[in-house]
Amino acid sequence: MAHQPDSNVIETVVQLLCESGLSQMAEAVRIMLNEAMKIERSQTIGAGPYERSDRRQGYANGFKAKTVETRLGPLTLQVPQTRGVEFYPSALERGVRSERALKLAVAEMYVQGVSTRRVTQVMEQLCGLEVSSTQVSRAAKLLDEELTAWRQRPIAEIPYLVLDARYEKVRHGGSVVSCAVLIAVGIAPDGHRVLLGVSVSLSEAEVHWREFLGSLPDRGLHGVKLIVSDDHAGLKAAREARFAGVPWQRCQFHLQQNAGHYVPRISMRGEVAADLRAIFDAPDRAEADRRLELAVRKYDKTAPKHWRPGSRPTCRRG
Repeated sequence: MAHQPDSNVIETVVQLLCESGLSQMAEAVRIMLNEAMKIERSQTIGAGPYERSDRRQGYANGFKAKTVETRLGPLTLQVPQTRGVEFYPSALERGVRSERALKLAVAEMYVQGVSTRRVTQVMEQLCGLEVSSTQVSRAAKLLDEELTAWRQRPIAEIPYLVLDARYEKVRHGGSVVSCAVLIAVGIAPDGHRVLLGVSVSLSEAEVHWREFLGSLPDRGLHGVKLIVSDDHAGLKAAREARFAGVPWQRCQFHLQQNAGHYVPRISMRGEVAADLRAIFDAPDRAEADRRLELAVRKYDKTAPKHWRPGSRPTCRRG
């Protein structure tokens, strides 16, 4: 039969609390948790200690010490180990999930540029524990290390490269400024999208794009057959310098947005956007040209500023 609660353990806990009161509550909880984890291990492997059982799925494999932070203070537990079956105590798993949630909260505050003192206050409210500014700084340092490792990870073959930027408020030099977040997304040979890299710069000037794009081949990027981006001057110059000869296509989303700026009436924008989308979704070049001609004639009177034959956007090299 599976491992049952040890009556000696219960008696020990009761005696401990009777003799010392709440001052020994942490030790009582430690003893009970250790016993609960041993019971859960027996249930997982289907047999108690030294028990022969047809329901056995694995074997006990000793214990591993682990210190966890609780509202009662740090508790050093003996975590049961197994062999032949995967096992982790559910009580500690809940703690792991809480730790992950806490780490995400710290990461969010860190990204938002919240001060160390404020992060300390929030962590204390979340954890119910006293957290020093040194611990917060250490957590931020670990986040920095994880981010650096992610940004420097190797890149393999990427046939299609998509480049874009967005602007975010960033704490810089003691003040909050609007900075460009440069983004590179790749389409792998298997068709899956991969976020290749992110870089925060003061602007989208050529020097920033050039440095960012230069870091991608340094990490192993190769096999690029097509680059998709908007037509920003800084990005264009950097792209032509770093990926000379690689065909380029203007991003359809940005192209459609730019075209919408020439629509004279707001009421027309939905219809114009649908016609442009129909051109983009054409099955081949000939059908796209036909739909473009129809759109040109359709809006020749109501929205005369449009592409003329000979000035259509095409896929260009470098």
